[in-house]
Amino acid sequence: MHPRTLVRLEGALVGAGATGLYALQGRSLLIFLALILLPDLSMVSYLHSTRVGAASYNVVHTYLGPGLLAVAGITAAVDIAVGAALVWTAHIGADRLFGFGLKYADREFGDTHVQRL
Repeated sequence: MHPRTLVRLEGALVGAGATGLYALQGRSLLIFLALILLPDLSMVSYLHSTRVGAASYNVVHTYLGPGLLAVAGITAAVDIAVGAALVWTAHIGADRLFGFGLKYADREFGDTHVQRL
């Protein structure tokens, strides 16, 4: 199987898993829908420069952020942090499913790590 296909399938699994866990916990669908595109606000930083835009986009489109937020939320028993981490994870998974990847600072917006696979 082609690596790009594997990344997309992985994204589908992660996105569906995070969404399923969110739903199983009885969380609000309206809040999920309100927050799901929030990480894409990072694209506004492309107005400054490609380098700044790519850096800010990549910071919020890796699993490190939601992973740390989930661990902190579980450790500190802050339920809202766990919910936010699940929405954030679902967003990243959906991005990978649709072929959107991390950006390069010296390349056009659409040129991502997923396209290079």
